[in-house]
Amino acid sequence: MLWTAFMLGLAGSLHCAGMCGPLTLALPATGSGTVGFVAGRLAYNFGRITTYTALGVVIGWLGRSLALAGVQRWVSMAAGIAIIAGLVLSHRASGAGLTAAAVRQLKNALGTVLRRRSISSLWTLGLLNGLLPCGMVYAAAAGAMATGGWLSGISYMALFGLGTLPVMLGISLSGTAIPVAMRLRLQQLVPISAAVVGVLLILRGMSLGIPYISPDLASGTCAHCH
Repeated sequence: MLWTAFMLGLAGSLHCAGMCGPLTLALPATGSGTVGFVAGRLAYNFGRITTYTALGVVIGWLGRSLALAGVQRWVSMAAGIAIIAGLVLSHRASGAGLTAAAVRQLKNALGTVLRRRSISSLWTLGLLNGLLPCGMVYAAAAGAMATGGWLSGISYMALFGLGTLPVMLGISLSGTAIPVAMRLRLQQLVPISAAVVGVLLILRGMSLGIPYISPDLASGTCAHCH
């Protein structure tokens, strides 16, 4: 199942390109010359991946606890259903109350860090950006929890972050070379990939005995869980 994390990150980065593209293009230059420019963009992106991996620590621990309780199958199916339901109902989502206030505070912090020009500030900016509400991160978290292990949960979130790296780093390095219209068209692939991951999680929970796709979780022996 870990391979779905990279796939989800790669497809999800198309969504990130539309939502966070303006922020990525607005990153300040650091140092002088090409080396400083590239180093700053790498620091920002690895800041995001650091946050995703840190979230994997908590998510993996929770998934492991649920697996020990014997409910891993149901967690996997519930996660898959939640991802698909989220895609169907996403147009109704809205931020309000404490969530909206927290997001405003986070965006203010992003604005403050964005005005600085150093490698460490761009890494911090990436850390904060990784905390912004994002449906693709939620989908990755659901998948990480369904792995049922602490290390596998961390690995899942780290691979998800690495999956977002090619597109996001490419945008930050290429500037406006990728037209906005093209990025918006590519975003149409995002719900498809998320739906595929949702279906795979449901199949995994069904424990049909199919290696890598739906391993036998009911017997407690799973040679092909990952």
